[in-house]
Amino acid sequence: MKPPARPAPVIACFGELLWDCVPRGLFLGGAPVNVAYHLRQHGARALPISAVGCDFLGDEILRRLAGAGLDTRCIARLARQPTGTVQAALDAAGVPTFRITRAVAWDHIPVPPALLRVAAPAALLFGTLALRETSNRRALAALLKAWPGSLRVVDLNLRPPVDARAVIDLVLAQAQFLKLNEHELARLAGRRSRTPESLARAARHVGHEHGITRICVTAGDRGAGLLWDGAWFWADARPVKVRDTIGAGDAFLAGLLAALLVRRQDPRAALAHACRLGEFVASRDGSMPPYRLGPGGQPVDLAT
Repeated sequence: MKPPARPAPVIACFGELLWDCVPRGLFLGGAPVNVAYHLRQHGARALPISAVGCDFLGDEILRRLAGAGLDTRCIARLARQPTGTVQAALDAAGVPTFRITRAVAWDHIPVPPALLRVAAPAALLFGTLALRETSNRRALAALLKAWPGSLRVVDLNLRPPVDARAVIDLVLAQAQFLKLNEHELARLAGRRSRTPESLARAARHVGHEHGITRICVTAGDRGAGLLWDGAWFWADARPVKVRDTIGAGDAFLAGLLAALLVRRQDPRAALAHACRLGEFVASRDGSMPPYRLGPGGQPVDLAT
């Protein structure tokens, strides 16, 4: 008799939920919910924790997330704050710059008491952007206290003005698995690195300084590296025709977490899978293109 299938892990994703406004239209986004969407595509039970306004944009977010099969029970509706928006301008290479609206719903994410009493998820993902308000820092602290056994995954998304040293120190003190890009790594390490070997040295330096043994570094069209319990792995990027890079890093992180926590692949294979998913999203519009996973785990576009 076959043993019962192990239930898919729950991965909670705390933070911003918004609309990315780009010249080609409005696209649902926010790093935590982007990650949750791609985790769901990989068979994880993703749990977004955020807030939207009691407005049409909030209605549409909930409708689309439910249509994608995501659990929306921990997405609050707030009457006094509007749904978040971001104005994104794309350069010739599809790389965005952002103007993020302030005083919006995801600045005040409530944590229902019942949520603090549920079984701890396998991982809790959070970043820096949603911590720009004190109320969200308190909410995150409550989750961390309630779920001490969850893997604490930090996506270090440094964008002014939410890149103060106090916020950086706050998240690094909690991180057990850190994902950042090469520019953010240079800021933490105090030196710029370009080659896989120099990125490895910088990652080890940051890990030693902050007590973090698992660090992932993305390096754009060159590839990505992963420091995993003392070992360093590198995956070269593959060339793609970039449509826009919004959400590509979030898809990368979701692919990495899914490979490690759901399919339980080794770090080298997990890193390669994450690169392929990030490349796929960069070649499509928006951060949540429709797709399924093929037999080999590769993304297959459903829009063509």
